[in-house]
Formats: sequence, structure tokens, C-alpha cells
Amino acid sequence: MGLHPLEFSECYLDSPSFREKIKSHEAELDKTNRFIKELYKDGKNLINATKQLGMAQRKFAQCLGEFQFEYIGDAKTDDEKCIDESLQEFSSFLKNLEDQRELMMRNITETLMKPLEKFRKDQLGTVRAERKKYEKETEKYYSSLEKLLNMSAKKKEPQLQEADSQVETMKLHFQEESLTYVCKLQEIQERKKFECVEPMLAFFQTVFTFYHQGFELAKDFDHYKKALQINIQNTRSRFEGARSEVYDLMKRIREAPQEYRQTSPISCEGYLYVQEKRPPPFGSSWVKRYSTYVTKQKILHMVTFDHRSGGKIGETESVTLKSCLRKTLDVLDRRFCLELEITDRPGTVLTVQAMSEDDHKFWMQAMDGKEAVSQPPAPCFDAQLNNVGLSFMKNAISAIETRGINDQGLYRVVGVSSKVQKLLSLMIGKYNSNEVDLSTSEDWDVKTVTSTLKLYLSPESRIQAVHCLVHKLPERNRQVLGLLMKHLAKVAAHSKHNLMTVANLGVVFGPTLMRPQEDTVAAIMDLKFQNIVVEILIEHDEKVPLTTGICITSSAPTRQSKKQSRQNRPLAVYNPQALDIHNGKRRTHLHLYIFTPPNILQELSWGTAHAVYPCEAEHDSELSFQVGAIFNGVTQSREPGWLEGELEGKRGLIPENYVEML
Repeated sequence: MGLHPLEFSECYLDSPSFREKIKSHEAELDKTNRFIKELYKDGKNLINATKQLGMAQRKFAQCLGEFQFEYIGDAKTDDEKCIDESLQEFSSFLKNLEDQRELMMRNITETLMKPLEKFRKDQLGTVRAERKKYEKETEKYYSSLEKLLNMSAKKKEPQLQEADSQVETMKLHFQEESLTYVCKLQEIQERKKFECVEPMLAFFQTVFTFYHQGFELAKDFDHYKKALQINIQNTRSRFEGARSEVYDLMKRIREAPQEYRQTSPISCEGYLYVQEKRPPPFGSSWVKRYSTYVTKQKILHMVTFDHRSGGKIGETESVTLKSCLRKTLDVLDRRFCLELEITDRPGTVLTVQAMSEDDHKFWMQAMDGKEAVSQPPAPCFDAQLNNVGLSFMKNAISAIETRGINDQGLYRVVGVSSKVQKLLSLMIGKYNSNEVDLSTSEDWDVKTVTSTLKLYLSPESRIQAVHCLVHKLPERNRQVLGLLMKHLAKVAAHSKHNLMTVANLGVVFGPTLMRPQEDTVAAIMDLKFQNIVVEILIEHDEKVPLTTGICITSSAPTRQSKKQSRQNRPLAVYNPQALDIHNGKRRTHLHLYIFTPPNILQELSWGTAHAVYPCEAEHDSELSFQVGAIFNGVTQSREPGWLEGELEGKRGLIPENYVEML
């Protein structure tokens, strides 16, 4: 059974059972007071522990955000870039989570800790004060009553009446205090039910709000997580392919190290012992130096380096060679020696010693200038934006910064694909409408704008470069490559069953279709870019058509002239810039190792021509000209109906039916 109710009528009787009931109520309130004090203490500990957790998480997030992976080679794949940026993304996610946790802790302090402490001090503290007053009045009343009852009956009547009056007054005070105390006891007993539980309810609401915020962050993170998993899988697949190639190269080098020593066509490197002569009677000493000989300039760079001294690098000395002679044993009692005559120090002869007989032959061959000089690097391909694209970018960026700069998951949360395609078509399509102000338009939400901007900035220049390389292949090779790519596209379309995604097919066919120019670890590390080229050919087989003689399937608007109309302009059959895929200083060239065609198209030089009709270029690869323009170096283009020629220092495509040969 619970606590007995305290009847007001019992305050006047003040029976022993009534007093026991009061004690039960007082004990229950004391227990409640201890509970709230303990809960407050535990709550403080919880808040402090959560703060420590938050500080540790923020430190962890900071450590993640400050670290960056270094990569091998001169460039990174898109997958590697995403993996590099993943640590910053993780750091941002943890910081957002800790911001929510910090907000939760502030709410717990306001909604739980302060209300409980206020109830304990204001309500339970008031009861304790009333209890003391009640006990004091009880003591006064019953003490005066005992004195009254102990008075002699022989006292005078006025004295007895005065004593009776005083006791009666004290009795009224006692009963009044008893009524107040009993009322307060029962009021607090009822009040504690909601005064204690309501803050607890607010506490759990705050906790669940925090977990809901975490759930929302996890939903935003899910798309990024799935994309990152694909990036990781692609990188792992490329790593497995590159690792097998590296081990194979290591095995070949171990079997024939001298065949792989020449790593650069413009310089030779290795250790040489250089004789340093001293004045008599000290003789001479031999110092080991790492030497680099630049073939074309005949410059020998030497840097002192001794592995036994902790690998300290000394000063670098450079000399220009005039001649190199073999040092015979009858002149110097040391094997593998060379005598170098220096041009910048007339009369000075430098004596060096190779490490072995093979090393001696290597330096002899290198220093007499017999090594081939590499061809100068070709200029890189550079894709440019047109005015429509630039206008769209300004419009989109303005809208994002105006409407969504504070949106969580900006650029990570993707829009609906159909809306994205529709907006891109509207803004940069044939009937582009850049008059639409995306900053004020309610038809396009922020995630659609960001997704459209990302789609527009997708690596189209890369696709164009591959497209142009493919069309430099002989016709038969291009046809075979086209058949293979269409087949692989169908294989990738069934990847849910055969597990051969585009990335997996790139790993398999990248090394098969493309080979590096040099057999080195650096070249093997660039296998991932060969795989990417194959991935582009598979994914964009419609944009990079391989089985027709026309570079693209779309055609520019036709023009009518006195001769036949011009149709199907080639977009990039010819480009005076080098159309190559670059990986930093090294380049991966596209070769199709399937069969050798019986013949290759030969260019026929026609000399000069003059324009009989004006023409305005519709693509960067074409020339604009007026009637009477003179073209030099005119040759037949691979595309039917087109010529290649030079006008005012620029070379490009010319429609054959717009000119006459001179």
C-alpha cells in the first residue's frame, strides 16, 4: 500500500498514527531529495564525459582533415582524387556530428539539470523549512500545555485564566502550522510526479533529436559512401593489376639488370669513382660520386654520396666533356677507368673508374654521343569553354551561393537525373535559354543546379582527346576496336550477373590494348590511366564512334552554296594541337595490338589553293576565311570532302568544295 492520506481533521487530534503518517511522508520526500541529488551528480558526470568524447572526436576529425595521401607518379585518377578527399569528408562528417552533440549537451543542461535542481531547492527545501517550524511549534505548544497542567489549582483565578489564554493561543498557532505543513507535504508528494518526470521526458526528446540528426547525416553520407566504395574497388583492382606487372618487371630486371639500366633517353646515371689528385707526397684519393651525364649537352653532373656516412649528400660539380678515352692498365693500375677531357678547363683531364666491366662499356657508349636523343614533348591538348557554357557556370554558381551555400551535403546530395538532363539541355542545348535566372527561379532546386553543374564539368575534354586519338588509327584497326568496344559495352551492361563492370573490363583490357613506351615501375604505375582510356571507350562508345569514317554522329547545320551543300562537319579529325593523353612527363600512347593493316592512308600534298566562297568555322579544328584567301601546304584530309591547309600561320580543316587548287 502507498502513503496514507493526511486528513486535516487529524491535525486537531494529533494522534500517534497521524504522526506516523507524517513521518512516512517525510521519509518519502527525503528519499526523493537524495534521488535528485544523485541524479544531478550523475548527469554532471554524463555531461563531462560527453564533452571529453566530443573533444576526442574533434581531435580525431582534425587529424583526419590535416592528413593527405602522397601518390606515385605525375597524376592521379579520379578515383584516387576522391579517395584523397575522403579524409576531409570524414572529418567534416565528424565535426557536424559533434556540433549536434554539443547542442544536445546544452539542451540537457537547460531541460534536465536546471529544472531538477530548482525543484529540489525550491520545493523540497521549502518542505524542510516547514518541517522545522512544525517541530518548533509542537515543542512550544506541548511544553506550555505541560506547564499549565502542572499549575496549582490554588492559584488565583485571574492567573489561571491568563495561563489558559496563553496555552489556547499556542494551541491555535500549533494547529495552524500543522494544517499548513500537512498541506505542503501532500502538495509536494503530488507535484514531484510531474516536476521530476517532465524534465526526464525533455531529456529523452533531446537525446532522440540528436540520434535523428545523426540519422539524417548518415542518409546524406550514404550516397557519398556508395560512390567512395566504387572508387576504392576501382583503385584496388588497378592496384592488383599494377602489382602483378611490377613483380613481373622485377623478375625480368633481376634476370638481366643491364638491359634495364637505361631509364632515360636524354641522360645516363650511375656511380663513378673520381680520382682527386693531391700535392706530393700525399698522392691521390678516389671519391665515389653519383654521376648524371646529359648526352646532348655533354655535361657530367657529379654529387658526392657515401652510403656508409649515413647517406649525406655533398656538393654537386658539373663539367662539360670534350672527349672520353679508355684508360689502359699500362698507364694506371686500376681496372674499368676512363679519361675525360674537360672543355671548360683546358688541359684538365679527369680520371674516373666504373663499377664493373659492363658498367665501363655502358659509360663508354654513353659518353661518345651514340645515344639517341628523344623527341621533344608534344604540346598537350587543351579543351576550352564557349560563351554559352561560361554564362551557364556564372548563372549556376550565383544561384548556389545565393540559395544553397549553407545546405548540408551541398554538391554531395544529387538531384533527379531527368531534371538534371532537362536543365542542362535548357541552359546549353541547341535552344539554350540563359535568360533563366537560377538565383530566383523556384522551378529548379539547389541539388538539381549543383548536379547539373557537376555534369557539365564532367571530363568531356578527356573524351574528345580519346575520340581524336581513335580517329588517327588506320581504318581496319578502328573497325576492330569498335567491334570490341561494343561487345564490352554489352558485357558491362550485364555486370549484375557476370560481375564484369566497366572498371573491371578496363583492368583486363587496358594492358592488352595499350603498352607503355618504357618498361619501368613508373610506367607500370601509369597502367591505371590506360585502364581509364578503355573505360572511356566502353562507357562513351556513342560519343566515340569507332566503326564509321565520321568522327561524330551529330552534324552541324547545313550551308548552301553554288556548289553542293556542306554537311556532317567533322568535329576534331584534325587539330593542330597534339591530341594525346598525358600523364605528367610520361605519355601513354594508344596502340591497337590486334593486327597490322595492309596499307596506311598516305597524305598527298597538293600545294596551294584559293577560296572561291567565304566560310565561317563552326569548330576549333576548322578555318574561317573570305573569298580569295590563299592556303599553303594543302593536303587531303582523312575525312571525305575535307582538306587540311594553312592560313595566316594557323593550320586546320577546309571544305573541299569551297576552294580551287592553284
